[in-house]
Amino acid sequence: MNSSQDILIVGGGIIGLSLAVELKLQGASVAVLATNSKQPTARAAAGMLAPQAERIPPSPMLDLCLQSRALYAAWVERLEEITGLKTGYWRSGILAPVCQNESQKQQSLSNLNSQWLDRDAVRQHQPGLGEEVIGGWWYPDDAQVDNRALFRTLQAATKELQIDIIQGCAEKIIRQENLVLGVETTAGKLQADRYVLATGAWSEQLLNVPVFPKKGQMLSVCVPENRQVIQPLQTVLFGTGIYIVPRQDGRIIIGATSENVDFTPGNTPGGIQSLLAGAMQLYPELQNYPILEFWWGFRPATTDELPILGASAWENLTLATGHYRNGILLAPVTAKLLADLIWNQKLDPLLAAFHYSRFPEH
Repeated sequence: MNSSQDILIVGGGIIGLSLAVELKLQGASVAVLATNSKQPTARAAAGMLAPQAERIPPSPMLDLCLQSRALYAAWVERLEEITGLKTGYWRSGILAPVCQNESQKQQSLSNLNSQWLDRDAVRQHQPGLGEEVIGGWWYPDDAQVDNRALFRTLQAATKELQIDIIQGCAEKIIRQENLVLGVETTAGKLQADRYVLATGAWSEQLLNVPVFPKKGQMLSVCVPENRQVIQPLQTVLFGTGIYIVPRQDGRIIIGATSENVDFTPGNTPGGIQSLLAGAMQLYPELQNYPILEFWWGFRPATTDELPILGASAWENLTLATGHYRNGILLAPVTAKLLADLIWNQKLDPLLAAFHYSRFPEH
């Protein structure tokens, strides 16, 4: 590849592909360096769009998440129009059950749409909850998307839009003073006018950015075939350290552990046992559902759990990494703000809170 490409995005996950699509729709010529060998972080997700259920305090991060949630419906609609595929976007709302030993005082953020449901109301809202559930917060504006379906849709969109996808692994970013000159990869040396680092949990292997992997184990079960209803769970259940995400096809995703184990692969009995115990406490009926699959992935964490977005120390390199638990939720807003920055030199003031310079030691 030569410099005829305007932009090279290093990283073919949800963030990299979302940005590639947005840039291409704005008129840029874009290439994406994607590797298939690594466990994509898109798998280590349940696709919750949950800024309220996550109880993010009022902050630039909450603003960013709410803005992205507001963009979601139109964003997936456009992707579905381009590809003819479905992303599984579902405004299911999210219910955060509270159990006996937990404080219900952690109430929700006052100016956002939410409702406290007492013991009876919460069971009317979602039958089948465990005995220990004494109530719950209902967040009707939170939603979900099928993260795997979204990833497939983004891959199909890059094909439809004729975005150049280069299979390979980045080995080194070639820098000189304040410019990036190219990227050494297993597919040869790649060059463009501008570059984006969107390599998630693997970012620190290429640049001194403070992003490290947090492993998440997950599993799925499915509603038994002899049931009258395809999906008795009609809302996401968001508990303490556990979430249960129903899909409209009868699958139910249960996640996720959060482990500092570097890039250690695999599911563990301890991890899966803790997920099953937490899930069955919230929704006991799950103990009778057949298990479909176990998997894991690596979230790109930072020490303050906020993403690193925008300018870097090199004037033609933009950072789009460190999304931690919110990569799926933040995909549309990351694509929009960074495409505006890279292609139109339009800097949204919100990006200031996510600038790399907040880590002075890097």
